[in-house]
Amino acid sequence: MPVSKRARVVHESKTIKKSHKEQTRRLFANVRECLEQYDYLFVFSVNNMRNTYLKDVRTDFSDSRLFFGKTKVMAIALGHNPETEVVPNLHKLSPFLTGAVGLLFTSRDPESVKAHFDSYRPLDFARAGTVSTRSFTIPNGVVYSRAGEIPVSEDDPISHTVEPTLRKLSIPTRLVKGKVMLELVDGEEGYSVCKEGETLDSRQTTLLKMFGVATAEFRVDVKAYWSREKEEVTVLEEGGMDIEEL
Repeated sequence: MPVSKRARVVHESKTIKKSHKEQTRRLFANVRECLEQYDYLFVFSVNNMRNTYLKDVRTDFSDSRLFFGKTKVMAIALGHNPETEVVPNLHKLSPFLTGAVGLLFTSRDPESVKAHFDSYRPLDFARAGTVSTRSFTIPNGVVYSRAGEIPVSEDDPISHTVEPTLRKLSIPTRLVKGKVMLELVDGEEGYSVCKEGETLDSRQTTLLKMFGVATAEFRVDVKAYWSREKEEVTVLEEGGMDIEEL
């Protein structure tokens, strides 16, 4: 017998959502609190943002505090000028709080922090709208799963079930005795999926992912940091603002 639609459990409890003002006040308060607990404050930028890798960074710096929130709120917490700052010269970090940046409070020395970020640069698949860092071409003949990225002796021909998908993605392929073959395109030696320096669209990123070509590098760059001992800001990012400009 079917269950009656009237026999429904109605939960009377309600979840109270955090208001925007409450989140802003909490971020402001947390930043101010950390200023009294750690020896260094770093401003870092993130390239090719991925939440998975950012979680890894948080785990690696479990003894520190990392904030990746609204830059305007963080800038106000640090202070825009000597009159509004909590500690001397802290306001000199505010000009760096633009774009995809965050704050890292830690007592680790700057050399170890920079060395950690320099060594942690995992590759991931590119997303539409990003600039390609390399060229990729599918060779003529039998289409392999990695399309020439590894030796043919270590690769396997791509499954025939994928061939309709490749044709939908404008790849000139056909089945020959159960194998996916790439036909010659205007005499070219292969099909060019993308070229270095061009902006990728969704079709190109789909093909790159199908052939296992990861071109997006997750990278954390330290722009500048403030030292409690010296009470001054040090600029690390190449091509950044000179400390006199601040």
